[in-house]
Amino acid sequence: MAGSAAVLEDSSILSKLDRMLLPLERFCALLSGLAIFSLMFLAAYSVTARKFFASPLLGYVDYIEAAMPIIAIMGVSYVARDGTHIRMDMLVNALKGRVLWLFELVSVLLMLLLIVGLTYGAWEHFDRSFDCARPFCSRDSSIDVNLPIWPSKIVVPFAFAVLILRLVLQAWGYARALVLGLESPVAVPLSLTVEQQAMAEAKMMEGAD
Repeated sequence: MAGSAAVLEDSSILSKLDRMLLPLERFCALLSGLAIFSLMFLAAYSVTARKFFASPLLGYVDYIEAAMPIIAIMGVSYVARDGTHIRMDMLVNALKGRVLWLFELVSVLLMLLLIVGLTYGAWEHFDRSFDCARPFCSRDSSIDVNLPIWPSKIVVPFAFAVLILRLVLQAWGYARALVLGLESPVAVPLSLTVEQQAMAEAKMMEGAD
């Protein structure tokens, strides 16, 4: 399930790198949110035009397909940093100390291996579509309005590359915690208990007042 987590910071090099990567991750998540927001307006326009003018937006499905990689992939590193993606919280919360850090390290390394392979495949997929000798540098296009597809395809390896940087930092953080026996390592998502989550939400409400 999706859980709540905290990421600690200090003056170490690892924590500084974590904070340096965070603005890029936030920017990618912002692009994902803007893509969703834009599709809402496109949907409203298309429905309104069909209802009152019998002329829906041409290429609406093409625009949705072009935006889907941005919506689905661009924010993945941001949620990985905060630990708000799908996690096995019941199992993870039952582990403590070095056993927990070993479990997290192995999990991150497996994810890193998978994402590296997916990044290579996604780049090859983009490379087959991109050709500057052709109009709009594209070997393929959408069906209805002939949108070039390569901009959507390059989103995936870019987002995965950012995720690779995040996973490397997390692997470093968990390995450091495992070797040094740290209780609260930096630059990695630390699962919050129900009480800690409630206190954090209460502080947020106080700040809003």
